[in-house]
Amino acid sequence: MTVLVALVLGLGAGWCGWRSLRGLLGAPTFARENHRGATVPTAAGLVLVVASVVVAGAVAVAEAAGWRAAGRVVPGGLVLATVAGLALLGLVDDLAGTGADGRGFRAHLRALAGGRLTTGGLKLVGGGALALAVCAPVSGGGLALLAVDTLLVALAANAANLFDRAPGRALKVGGAAFVLLALATGVAQSLAGVAVVVGASLALLPADLRERLMLGDTGANALGGVLGLGVVLATAPGTRLAVMLALVGLNAAGEVVSFSRIIDAVAPLRALDRVGRRR
Repeated sequence: MTVLVALVLGLGAGWCGWRSLRGLLGAPTFARENHRGATVPTAAGLVLVVASVVVAGAVAVAEAAGWRAAGRVVPGGLVLATVAGLALLGLVDDLAGTGADGRGFRAHLRALAGGRLTTGGLKLVGGGALALAVCAPVSGGGLALLAVDTLLVALAANAANLFDRAPGRALKVGGAAFVLLALATGVAQSLAGVAVVVGASLALLPADLRERLMLGDTGANALGGVLGLGVVLATAPGTRLAVMLALVGLNAAGEVVSFSRIIDAVAPLRALDRVGRRR
């Protein structure tokens, strides 16, 4: 019940956040071309940060007023740090990234080796450092498990970005991943803070599908990273290792193949991908 309440609170805060921020996001600074060449505001993932902070603040007020149960749905400090930190790194890439050095880990590592820090390289280094910082207090299994957890969170953030290539896709994948995680853990109460962020992301789905916004790296990285943190918080070390290895494979595949082409080539995936999208 706590996770469901958190999801609903996030959904409501996300809807209000989008209504509040869409005027700001409509400024020319945020205008980018989407996959069809239409001009759409990017970085709508800022809504995830706003919604998380609003819910945390509202819960703090409720607790101060004597409603102790409210604390069970608050996005904890680690969740807030993850969503805010990854959103900030993504925002820099959304607004300042040119793509001149190419996409993917290899391109960013080549740039770093040449003494150039690209916006993607900043995400690579900063995202890894942030993942280490949020995992260190909760990993609880020595340096080896901390390395696994750090890679899991960082790779989950990048994996979500790999799916953010068509309207609604990253949000659908993120929502499905959360459902699987919740079912696999028996709806662990430690997922309440993650549920707030997922709920806020789902509030953006209708507008994303209608091409009125783009999550941008701001939203995709934040959503993926928080889901990765959810795995760290709610599952056993063996499960975390398996998920991390799966994410290594997924990210490696993203370096050499187009997920969009694979999705378009598989009829069931193509049908799910296009549900709700403009024709």
